[in-house]
Amino acid sequence: MIPASLRALLDATDGQRRVDWAGREVWLAREPWGELAVSLQGAQVLHFLPAPAAGATQSPEGLVPGGWLWVTPTPQALPGAIRGGIPLCWPWFADERTADESPDRSGPMHGPARKADWRLEAVDEHEEGLELHLSPVERLHSQLVPRAVIQANAQRLHVELITEHVGETPVKITGALHSYLAVAEAHACRVEGLAGARYLDKLADFAECEQQGELGVRGGLDRIYHSNAELVLADGRRRLRVARQGSDSAVVWHPGDALPDDTSAEAGRHFLCIESANTRLDPVWLVPGAQHLLGTTLSLASDA
Repeated sequence: MIPASLRALLDATDGQRRVDWAGREVWLAREPWGELAVSLQGAQVLHFLPAPAAGATQSPEGLVPGGWLWVTPTPQALPGAIRGGIPLCWPWFADERTADESPDRSGPMHGPARKADWRLEAVDEHEEGLELHLSPVERLHSQLVPRAVIQANAQRLHVELITEHVGETPVKITGALHSYLAVAEAHACRVEGLAGARYLDKLADFAECEQQGELGVRGGLDRIYHSNAELVLADGRRRLRVARQGSDSAVVWHPGDALPDDTSAEAGRHFLCIESANTRLDPVWLVPGAQHLLGTTLSLASDA
């Protein structure tokens, strides 16, 4: 779901442009292949909606209005982060501050990347869509350099978070592409592809469990699944495929009734987070000169 104020800016866009939204600089595209909105705070994709295929009787968003991603209609003022879209959690996930910059576990939740200013370095266009390249305006780590690549076309959205080690000593990192996926009703969703997977239940003090059958979302949950399987989110109206790269952790999260301050009860019904992640289950050790790519790809399931 997309906030009405951002929807109005997109409706007034023909091609590509930069606008101010919620106090942030946001890059917009509205082209024959579809729509994309990216906040330069955090290099955060806020909105993606592919154009209907030729001859299609309905939009590929199915019956869920507003696009494939959810954004709160009441975003925090700066320097807070926008809840929704695909925030970049780097170089640590949640409160697992494993990077060498924070040996005392100091620093912001999910790391500094999601609140930092990023620059749009290149927009590569082609007939089917486009590819964006972004990097932080200021250095975020003494040994690690992140960059983001966003690819969008009429078939899929693909986001990469690439970390390069430019220092001299090994560094352990975690991270996530914290995708807020738009759904008709969060507590009526199924996540397919996790049957039999082991997971840590963060709501039960990280108890280790095994998923029995497919995951049905019936209330609040916060789980880290040890799995690299491709997943499908089914909400009764559309089936969205979630593929992941460089990730052996799949995080599935919804706050249930314990909603954050920037999310109303009504808005909270319409998202479910399925994250491509590296967590305590699969931290990444980078040696000098090495790179790591964490990616996620969203597309409609073929039987949608």
